[in-house]
Amino acid sequence: MGFFEAVATCLRKYVVFSGRATRPEYWYFLLFVILGNVITDQIDVTFGAASGSGYLSQIFSLLTLLPLLSAGWRRMHDSGRSGLHLLYPLIVMIGLTTFLGLLTGFEPMMLGDIGELIAGVGAVIALFSMLVFLISPLLVLWWLARPTEMRDNAYGPRPRM
Repeated sequence: MGFFEAVATCLRKYVVFSGRATRPEYWYFLLFVILGNVITDQIDVTFGAASGSGYLSQIFSLLTLLPLLSAGWRRMHDSGRSGLHLLYPLIVMIGLTTFLGLLTGFEPMMLGDIGELIAGVGAVIALFSMLVFLISPLLVLWWLARPTEMRDNAYGPRPRM
């Protein structure tokens, strides 16, 4: 699957979270989203907006969010995992934030007082949770880079290459 075919497939399957997506399909679409964000951001900067705050780049990001999420979801299916694995870093972040908030109160978190956040009884748990939070995106990246299962799995038949 080539670059343009992958982009067309992902845009055609805008919110399709079932089935499977091959590695080229996902990674070419991710490349398209990154290049599109860079180009729209440069256009916004050309017309006087600060980098990352222009309307064109924000609209492009918003329009490509669901197709990128659905392509990643299908990519997880292709490697034999549930699409929920894609949200693993987000789940860890919400859990860590909630734990720290309940441990110290939300005021030090809002003020950015890291010293108070990791002091006390929950310091060991908090540090371990932060380590998990730092590792979780790498784990998801590794899962997204895994080869296609060469047999049918619970998420559908083997995609054509």
